[in-house]
Amino acid sequence: MPLNIIHDANGLPRIILTEPNGSSAEVLLYGGQVVSWKNERKEELLFMSSKAIWKPPKAIRGGIPVCFPQFGNLGSLEQHGFARNRMWSLDGDASSLPPANNQSSVDLILKSTEEDLKTWPRSFELRLRISLSAGKLTLIPRVRNTDNKPFSFTFALRNYLSVSDISEVRVEGLETLDYLDNLERRKRFTEQADAVTFDGKIDRVYLTTPAKIAIIDHEKKRTFVLRKESMPDAVVWNPWDKKAKALPDLGDVDYKTMLCVDSAAVETPIVLKPFEEWKGYQELSTVSSSYCSGQLDPWKVLHGYHSPHPVNH
Repeated sequence: MPLNIIHDANGLPRIILTEPNGSSAEVLLYGGQVVSWKNERKEELLFMSSKAIWKPPKAIRGGIPVCFPQFGNLGSLEQHGFARNRMWSLDGDASSLPPANNQSSVDLILKSTEEDLKTWPRSFELRLRISLSAGKLTLIPRVRNTDNKPFSFTFALRNYLSVSDISEVRVEGLETLDYLDNLERRKRFTEQADAVTFDGKIDRVYLTTPAKIAIIDHEKKRTFVLRKESMPDAVVWNPWDKKAKALPDLGDVDYKTMLCVDSAAVETPIVLKPFEEWKGYQELSTVSSSYCSGQLDPWKVLHGYHSPHPVNH
């Protein structure tokens, strides 16, 4: 079956992924960006700014932008690098991964252009497989050095999650960890709370984080579980009211219904020798949680109901 590609109102090619239980995802070739992920009840799980700018060369605020080859302003490039505002292509050669089902997964590729080589003179191939299954969205990024000298990069998948009310959300799995606080000139602190909760602006890079992080939304009785590999850091960001008003592509009250928890390799850049490849893995899933009534122990969400299972992929 061929891929289901439509051109949206902005003329951007959009790939629609579906799976038999009724969930769906939408992916743009622009930025290689997932812009929608709906569960089988057609509820949107990702946040999209009410003022998102859907026209190149702007990055689209929401969904899951790919930050490469630079996260944030940690380097000489534009904020979060250039991968999120380039046109990607369909990748016909994803041979090192298991065969994909065209209805529920897509393989994308971004290669260095003459233009990019002027600002970042390194030749690369960035691949991304996006796969949808019941209750689950998986992204597998791969970066190959096609240059004749080593290079390093920082990387993140910025997950804009849709939440009912930011002040009712808690993030578990980051307690006791060190983090770099971007609001305090990247000073290093240790998380003291037993869960991360939100009552103001936050922009932190948590270091050496576990493979699983739970984002518990009390009001929606829904928990996002973020599983990741080869991306040791987790960035937690919410702009809060003043910054939201200052961002032209974010609605003034949008901050209340969004939270970014990103899979990232930020503190220690990834170094690739010529022809070496780095591969990451991220899986977002949702479980319905009646956490308030104590039916769902967050420890069980993070550590599994039985002994830990090895990850198969």
